[in-house]
Amino acid sequence: MASESSFDVVSKVDRQEVDNALNQAAKEIAQRFDFRGTGASIRWLGELGIEMEASAEDRVNAVLDVFKEKLVKRKVSLKALDAGEPRASGTVYKITATLQDGLDQDQVKKITKAIRDDAPKGVRTQVQGDEVRVSSKSKNDLQAVMAMLREQDFDFAVQFTNYR
Repeated sequence: MASESSFDVVSKVDRQEVDNALNQAAKEIAQRFDFRGTGASIRWLGELGIEMEASAEDRVNAVLDVFKEKLVKRKVSLKALDAGEPRASGTVYKITATLQDGLDQDQVKKITKAIRDDAPKGVRTQVQGDEVRVSSKSKNDLQAVMAMLREQDFDFAVQFTNYR
């Protein structure tokens, strides 16, 4: 009899790729003429936080745009980045952004409901912390579930790991 096949649905970002994008953005900000004299900067704020600052609100938004552009070039989903609104902090404006790492309970519910509603009959889901394991006897069913989840317009990034 055929054995069970499975894969995990996760929402994680490659920290190294984000770090590379941040370093590239910082380098571009330091070199571009339109950022001269604005005190524009971007840096890590803890493990999953990023802080951008500049002397004007439009310049700090431009720093965010440069960072987003670098993330896209490094194939990091912008859905994993949660950037706040610019806020005044003394004489500078700051934007604090966080990276999503793992699925919360509401996101897990959305994924399992989508699979329950649209997936073939023999597909089962199991919640394992901040990821969802999807299993079936048929690999074709699993590939159909992957395609279906890619087509869903979730407000968070999803990746598939441990396909076996």
